[in-house]
Amino acid sequence: MKGPLSHVRVLDLSRVLAGPWASQILADLGADVIKVERPGVGDDTRAWGPPFLKAKDGTPAGAGYFLAANRGKRSITLDLSTAQGQAIVRKMAATSDVVLENYKVGTLDRYGLGWKDLSAVNDRLIYCSVTGFGQTGPRAALPAYDFLIQAMGGLMSVTGLPDGEPGAGPQKVGVPIIDLITGVYASTAINAALAGREVSGKGRHIDIAMLDVAVNLLSNQAMNSLLSGRTPARTGNAHPNIQPQKVYACLDGDIVLVVGNDAQFDSLCTVLCLTSLSSDDRYSTNGKRVENQKTLQPMLELALRQRPRAYWLERLARAGVPAGPINTIPEALNEPQIRHRQMVKTVEHSAAGALQLVMSPFRFDGAGSNHDRPPPQLGEHTKEILAEFGIGPGEAVTLKQHSII
Repeated sequence: MKGPLSHVRVLDLSRVLAGPWASQILADLGADVIKVERPGVGDDTRAWGPPFLKAKDGTPAGAGYFLAANRGKRSITLDLSTAQGQAIVRKMAATSDVVLENYKVGTLDRYGLGWKDLSAVNDRLIYCSVTGFGQTGPRAALPAYDFLIQAMGGLMSVTGLPDGEPGAGPQKVGVPIIDLITGVYASTAINAALAGREVSGKGRHIDIAMLDVAVNLLSNQAMNSLLSGRTPARTGNAHPNIQPQKVYACLDGDIVLVVGNDAQFDSLCTVLCLTSLSSDDRYSTNGKRVENQKTLQPMLELALRQRPRAYWLERLARAGVPAGPINTIPEALNEPQIRHRQMVKTVEHSAAGALQLVMSPFRFDGAGSNHDRPPPQLGEHTKEILAEFGIGPGEAVTLKQHSII
């Protein structure tokens, strides 16, 4: 069976991460994603290394950053600043289902490739614009990157060690989380618009802003502030609303313990031979444990330091208490559960040969996807795609001679 979006064609004019992450999700769902890139240069992230994938001849074949966000797509090079390039985009948009772009506000309008322009040639088109600050507002025209948005959106203010501890201060998340989640939101909105089109018969314009996404992701911390009138503080690895939940040192290393309810706390106390704690009025409910964690934590820490990680993890798992090791990235990629789920697979790259990639988490019974299509070389599918839109080899040669493709 084909993937659930195998009937959908996506014209991807985006680059860097938020837009390409969204289109990679659509490719994972089976969509035909045509990635439009600048001739000779391509997506910015092709150069964001090291590390670089090496081709069989030893030349660079793409940075790891690019490879992480562009599997399952086809690449065509096209100069959108030229009249000929713009005409080709309009031709492709006329029979595409989705256009995805993350240019600065107004740029594609100047090229005659904005929402109003392309919807005029295809009124069923879903047009998704991803920007740092949205299509409207005082910052709409300004550029943005993930780091800046993590700072402005409040995420860094609640990430990092508490004031007064060594190394305290705001921290960004170790992956570009706002870019990635913006991609998830964009792909979700696109799928919703595709579903809505089945009823209305019409396309629509989607406006996704990274700063909006960042504020939305504040979730419980935002509500904590709105309800209490207080400014949430950094708590390191300790959870502000649920306890016990943080990093604990064992005899030979650290574990994460995530106690989510009172029954799990009872089980934890049994494993640690601290059964008196679960009946103590100071710790018998989650709310009390949050209020009294300064006295609770030292007792838990002392008990856990007495035995190795493996000892505790085996007993906590048997008792149904969520706990686990703090894996490095290589350890996470080789985690038996991850390997069982085939989250890391080897695909055949056209220039480099065997290439290991992290796969999509989507699992549809009996459905295929574009998982086995590796991230494309720059312009790898240009002639193939042009031919699909009626542009033959002769015209392609002329376009190449004029640096349009």
